[in-house]
Amino acid sequence: MDMIPTIDLEAQIAECRADIDAAVTRTIDNRSFCLGPDVEAFESEFADYLGVEHVVGCNSGTSALHLALKILDIGPGDEVIIPPMTFVATAWAVSYVGATPVFADIDPDTWCLDPGKVESVITPRTKAVIPVHLYGHPADMDAIRAVCDSRGIAVVEDAAQAHGALYKERKAGSIADLSCFSFYPGKNLGACGEGGALIARDPAHAARARSLRNHGSTERYYHDEVGFNYRMEGLQAAVLRVKLKRLEDWIERRNAVARRYLDAWADSGIGLPTTTDYARHAWHLFVLRAANRGEFVKRLTEQGVGTALHYPVPLHLQKCYASLGGREGDLPVAEALSRECVSVPMFAELSKEQVERVVSSVRDVVLTVG
Repeated sequence: MDMIPTIDLEAQIAECRADIDAAVTRTIDNRSFCLGPDVEAFESEFADYLGVEHVVGCNSGTSALHLALKILDIGPGDEVIIPPMTFVATAWAVSYVGATPVFADIDPDTWCLDPGKVESVITPRTKAVIPVHLYGHPADMDAIRAVCDSRGIAVVEDAAQAHGALYKERKAGSIADLSCFSFYPGKNLGACGEGGALIARDPAHAARARSLRNHGSTERYYHDEVGFNYRMEGLQAAVLRVKLKRLEDWIERRNAVARRYLDAWADSGIGLPTTTDYARHAWHLFVLRAANRGEFVKRLTEQGVGTALHYPVPLHLQKCYASLGGREGDLPVAEALSRECVSVPMFAELSKEQVERVVSSVRDVVLTVG
């Protein structure tokens, strides 16, 4: 029995291989490897897709987050509030600028940053909040901005998992003053390697980001401030331009798979993700909650259904942040999710037969494991 993977990049590439090959060949022939016309074209096309003015291509989502906090002049002595359920890069950006990450618990339904919990941990040192659109479901941005705007606190969207998601008909990544995307290969819009983007409303922010990503330079060999080598590669931009044309179709197909899962498992007893009226979920991941996760994963594996854990240890309990004093029980909603979360296959290229195998396997395992 073939294993159904949680993600199948081979199937995705097969759909657009000819276009990718042609795009990469053009880039090689043009020798535009670092920044250049492909990056500029992708920045413009992605801006049009999001409905924004300024997109700055970077070499990773981590770099984009770092640039966002640098642009806001956040540094030592400052605090930045983030959720504990996210990839660690969200916290790295805070640490890179010398600030302190402060963890606020997540909403029990959306699993995104809880606006009420944000308010409870704000101090005079709080300079920014980074909501994460976890697994592809948008955080409640209006509620978070209401908490922050009245206090002069910046909001930076971490949209690394939310390409194609909608919040009240607005594209995720277009809502905050600064927003960040990752184009890691497994994302809904993924490169053939690393990539990222910073979205800015203020043209001055965009201009500074373009300088900082290129060694603090706007003119070659003249450096206005200490910068970074965060440039997007032309080859990655070429691939992203091909895939961007297919993103809406892929999101619709992901939503069709998610609807089938939700309908099939509605009465199964397994913990299901919640969708809200204000959002179009991008379904970067489809995450179940299983109280007996170890046995649940073992049985699904035996039935040829792949699984993954996103994320088994919340950030406030990670060894790298032990110095902040986080303890078990501090953030109970996030901790409960981390103990139970299981990602099952979710990608646009899942066949009907594969979807039905996942549906029946999960139901069978729930009946035997509980």
